[in-house]
Amino acid sequence: MTFKAIIHEADEGGYWAEVPALPGCVTQGETIEDVTLSLREAIAGWLSVETPETPAAPNDRVIELAL
Repeated sequence: MTFKAIIHEADEGGYWAEVPALPGCVTQGETIEDVTLSLREAIAGWLSVETPETPAAPNDRVIELAL
């Protein structure tokens, strides 16, 4: 699975980054390398958050997909 991230230069120095496909997935770092490592952690954390199940109607089909 791959994600595109946008890395911005922070006004106060260093960098901050966001992953547009994952709303609220942002991080920061002093160097590009720092922010890249932090991005990996932020994405993993974002993906690991459990969301409440949406109730399915009796005739609905529920499947799980691995990417």
